[in-house]
Amino acid sequence: QVSLVESGGGLVQAGGSLRLSCTASGLTFSSFPMAWFRQAPGKEREFVARIAINGLHTYYTDSVKGRFTISRDNAKNTDTLQMDSLRQENPAVDVCAADDLRTYGGNGYLHTVYDYWGQGTQVTVYS
Repeated sequence: QVSLVESGGGLVQAGGSLRLSCTASGLTFSSFPMAWFRQAPGKEREFVARIAINGLHTYYTDSVKGRFTISRDNAKNTDTLQMDSLRQENPAVDVCAADDLRTYGGNGYLHTVYDYWGQGTQVTVYS
């Protein structure tokens, strides 16, 4: 059974940093592009970042470009989202996702593309 487990969320002041990690099990991690989404209460999941299976290609939503960095370590079945220069916003849950390329695909910005999801880790930025 597939499991994605996030860690690293918490409370941080605006301008500060957090590092989120996602550890996967039950799948061949190196075959799955990975992504992070953010979900605020009552809203749809919003794309944050995606990384290709070899870690050489990354994609970010415009609002985090230059501030966030996604990376992965296939030997450890882990991907990481380094978040710098955090901005004040409503608290949200950041969720790790895995894209099984054997299934119906589409735009990697859409949450419907992804096949496996973690439970999420809450991030709160205050001023």
